Amino acid sequence: MNKEVGFFNFSLNKILTKEQSILDQARIRLLYYVLWLAIIVVAALQVNIYLDHQYILAFTTGILLFSLLILFKYLTFRPRWGIISHILLVLATMVNLSNVFITLQNVNIVTAQIILLIIVFSFYMLGQTCGLFYSLVNLIPVLLFLVLEYDNDYVIGIKPKVIDESTIIIAICANFALIILMHNYFYAAFVKSIKVLRNTAEERGKLNSELEQVIEKAEKSAQAKSEFLSIMSHEIRTPLNAVIGMSNLLIMGNPRPDQKDNLDILKFSANNLLALVNDVLDFNKIEAGKIVFENISFNLPDLMQNVCGGQRLKAEEKGLEFHLKIDPVLRQKIVFGDPTRLTQIIFNLISNAIKFTHHGNIWVYVSCLEDRHNTVNVNFSVKDTGIGIAKDNLEIIFEPFTQESISTTRQYGGTGLGLAIVKRLLELQGLQIVVSSELGAGSEFSFNMEFPVSTEIVAVSEDKRPLTAGADILSNLRVLIAEDNMVNVMLMKKLFSKWGITPTIAENGERAIEMVQYGNFDIILMDLQMPVLNGFDAAVEIRKMRDPKKANIPIIALTASALFDIKERVFNSGMNDYVSKPFKPDELREKMQNLIVPIG
Repeated sequence: MNKEVGFFNFSLNKILTKEQSILDQARIRLLYYVLWLAIIVVAALQVNIYLDHQYILAFTTGILLFSLLILFKYLTFRPRWGIISHILLVLATMVNLSNVFITLQNVNIVTAQIILLIIVFSFYMLGQTCGLFYSLVNLIPVLLFLVLEYDNDYVIGIKPKVIDESTIIIAICANFALIILMHNYFYAAFVKSIKVLRNTAEERGKLNSELEQVIEKAEKSAQAKSEFLSIMSHEIRTPLNAVIGMSNLLIMGNPRPDQKDNLDILKFSANNLLALVNDVLDFNKIEAGKIVFENISFNLPDLMQNVCGGQRLKAEEKGLEFHLKIDPVLRQKIVFGDPTRLTQIIFNLISNAIKFTHHGNIWVYVSCLEDRHNTVNVNFSVKDTGIGIAKDNLEIIFEPFTQESISTTRQYGGTGLGLAIVKRLLELQGLQIVVSSELGAGSEFSFNMEFPVSTEIVAVSEDKRPLTAGADILSNLRVLIAEDNMVNVMLMKKLFSKWGITPTIAENGERAIEMVQYGNFDIILMDLQMPVLNGFDAAVEIRKMRDPKKANIPIIALTASALFDIKERVFNSGMNDYVSKPFKPDELREKMQNLIVPIG
């Protein structure tokens, strides 16, 4: 409704608004002109009836005229067409039935017109239910009257009035005019609605087409971003592999103390760069919905000891005291879950705690909240005595590429992805992280996670002897390395020489297949991205060889790629395992030992 409409408004345009539908506007227009026409007709009838000395009928007509004037004024002030329509239909019903049963005691063409008007008006204005109601209320009594009149059973003590022809003609003409007016407005509204629907459908089709193009562009953009990150990851990891690998080799060569310090700094910086690259790639995987959680058995206390082992050294290097407390109930249980993702979550939380703590303590608590025999509910908590977080910034810290403030980023560095990754990984498992912090006093991050419990009995761990660089099961191993990067080739040769191995080098996948056909090897280390023939296709061709010994030779993929499906593609091509570049020598050594048959 237009708020500017005043009480003395008589204009139709002021009560029509854009918010009203086409049908509602047609109803208001129809009411406006129907009331105008009805007022003129009833006024003419009243004058005609009065001159015919039908005073009682003239009085009744006067009341009807007054009611129509009030309804017209109400419409132009408050266009509530529903209420006005009900009142008009009630008045018309009263006039119709009083004429049939009392005033005229007859059913004529005017009566039929009035019933038709009521039927059309009630259906158009108020819908099916109300239309049916008013139609039956008017039609059934008239039909009953006709039956009674036919049997001469209808007799009342009031003498019917006789209406002259002029009054009947006026009523007939007015009723026809009203019927035409109703159909005219509603037909126009119907046609306009059809046009609007057609235009809307065309616009919607255009919008859908534009939306599809936008979605396609977004998908291409997301794909391009993933491919870009994968390529950049490969290009960054490849030189990092050489930097970290050479650092490891130099450290293994018993350098002087001053040289070792320099190498440690070099290795530390390279590992930091690698961690930044990994954070960006992990977050990209999460955002792309490519994270799949494993469900394998593992020992939770052993996992926590492994995660906290390296972190404890970092904390102690900063002069911090590191405390790990694990609930004794958990020591005898094997649980099911994703140890890799849990490690990532705990590692990020502890790294953050160490980074933002200058002095004091780091506490890591693993508590069993509920033991149901077949499941355990575990609370993980990482607490520190660091710089703390302002209450207003507790939500900001979980946003990607965001830290508490610019000064924090400048002072402590980092991408601001660690906590974002933690939150996303937990949310993907339906879990929430809880933060409590006091500025200048420290912070605590905690979350609860439920694990199914295995019936497997925890075996007593045996001390493993450290791997030596001397003669062992790897010495004199026949190794084929398919690698096109000369820096990586030099690195691998130097590393393998310390293990007593002289590897054979193939510069691409095609050359690797030829060497396997005409030579004998115990294991293959296969780079994936090579010229001429890549590592995937080379592995497939090797698996097709007729000689079972050659076809089943163990193959380990060496990859600096970060594609989401890399692991699946490696195993689908027939390779046995893979190692990501930059790789840790001990990791590669262990995987090689697991795949070869011990010699001697």
